[in-house]
Amino acid sequence: MPSSKRAKSRPYHHGDLKRALLDTAREMLQEDAGWQFTLREVARRAGVSHAAPYKHFADRGALLAEVATNGFLTLQAAMRSAAERHTESCRATLQAIGLAFIDFGLANSSLYRLMYSAEIDKSAYPQLEQAALGTFDALLSVLEQGQKSGGLRPGPVRGQAAACWALVHGLTTLQIDGQLTQDKVGNKPVAVALDTLFEGLQS
Repeated sequence: MPSSKRAKSRPYHHGDLKRALLDTAREMLQEDAGWQFTLREVARRAGVSHAAPYKHFADRGALLAEVATNGFLTLQAAMRSAAERHTESCRATLQAIGLAFIDFGLANSSLYRLMYSAEIDKSAYPQLEQAALGTFDALLSVLEQGQKSGGLRPGPVRGQAAACWALVHGLTTLQIDGQLTQDKVGNKPVAVALDTLFEGLQS
């Protein structure tokens, strides 16, 4: 049953209609673990008329694109914050941003799936594409600094970033799907995987 029917509506009482719609869509996303709800359902749940969402969003895709954009911005901030808190070594910084990425995905699994879903054409939403690239740029900056400091071996930095991204994205998805079980991968697979990644990157 859609979230708009099974959960109590939250009447809209303030002037920030756009924020109310985004917050409502995010809640419905988490509750249903999917994004098949309609704009009409979001409006009903937010306590506004079914036409109200169209003041800010051309269609459901535009609403979901903005939800995903905000997700990427939050993830980017978490990665940069982790990097700033762990500057004692290149290894510590890389591990910190990797864990920040994974922790975000696990805490926001439905949002994470939406952010990386092929259903949203990022090229159609420049702000979403820019926000998604921002998370990659946060990783690039750490790798570039690591090469400059001598902590990481020299090489094509974007290729190194792709390897890091593939690993943490894969780990996140596998954990969300409950696939990183002890009988398959042993104890502390994430820590071991991140250590293995760094060992391949260090100079």
